[in-house]
Amino acid sequence: MSSSLVVCEVDESLKEKLKKFRFRKETNNAAILMKIDMEKQLVILEEEYEDISLDDLRNELPERQPRFIVYSYKYVHTDGRLSYPLCFIFSSPVGCKPEQQMMYAGSKNQLVSAAELTKVFETRNIDDLSEEWLINKLSFFR
Repeated sequence: MSSSLVVCEVDESLKEKLKKFRFRKETNNAAILMKIDMEKQLVILEEEYEDISLDDLRNELPERQPRFIVYSYKYVHTDGRLSYPLCFIFSSPVGCKPEQQMMYAGSKNQLVSAAELTKVFETRNIDDLSEEWLINKLSFFR
């Protein structure tokens, strides 16, 4: 049932930005940070980052508010191959207001679908957000 629940729509300009981000040619780590405009009930762009590590990105996240992140990661496999997975990360820290958590949780599937992403991760503790954490999550997709 929750997969069909749509709490907030995705801003049309954000959909376009996500589509362009999918096909970017750069080989550095980059991120799109998104939030919900509570009044408009719309998922909107908060910030874009180029050449940013997960450690630096973690420092940009609010401590007590949820956020959606699409992260393009330069992944060096154990055999030396390179890939650039696009990862969707839902950050919902402990201590968020329950109504915020519900709006974000109810909007997540719509956003994942709009961004056409398959590597979807969630964290309740932003301190967990590190390269080691991401590599561990990505190891499932080998």
